[in-house]
Amino acid sequence: MLDRALELLLEGGERALTTAGLARAARCSKESLYKWFGDRDGLLAAMITHQASKVRAQIDDGAALDLARFRAHLMDFANDLLQVLGGDVSLALNRLAIGQASREGNRLGELLIERGRRGIDKRAGALLEAGRRRGFIIYDDRDAAYHTLYGLIVRDLHVRMLLYEAGARQPEKFAALAEEAVEQFFVLFGVRENMKAIPA
Repeated sequence: MLDRALELLLEGGERALTTAGLARAARCSKESLYKWFGDRDGLLAAMITHQASKVRAQIDDGAALDLARFRAHLMDFANDLLQVLGGDVSLALNRLAIGQASREGNRLGELLIERGRRGIDKRAGALLEAGRRRGFIIYDDRDAAYHTLYGLIVRDLHVRMLLYEAGARQPEKFAALAEEAVEQFFVLFGVRENMKAIPA
């Protein structure tokens, strides 16, 4: 259902995302849509949550989280974040939210923050805290450390992609950008005696 809704948004923009259109595309009744999602904001919230769930911030239990695995989890997070932010759906939702920002009663921007960004931030913050507790990284302020990590990963790429800058959106380079961001993060926050243990 959410995949069909995302396809409609990509193909026809906001005007194509109607309950009638989605019911036809998903081969269900409008009544079922209202039962599952409530109103249009509920549908948009579910779409955003679905997109945000693709950004992993995995934490292993107990001693299983060693330095190499922690670094790998940060890499997965960074790569997933770039893939989602640089994907058609995220760009379409963000452009739509920006276009509606000045409209009274517009909820899309709020939903992107509440159901998208905050969930991602919370999971990533928990991963950083797990790394700090195990002595892999050190920081005084977790939020500041996370915002630094986010900035190292995203840089100005999201803005450039939103503005359709030629060459800004190159998914084949996201993995290398993610690795570079994580390496830079460890330079800033890594515990020095652990640095040699991080595989090249």
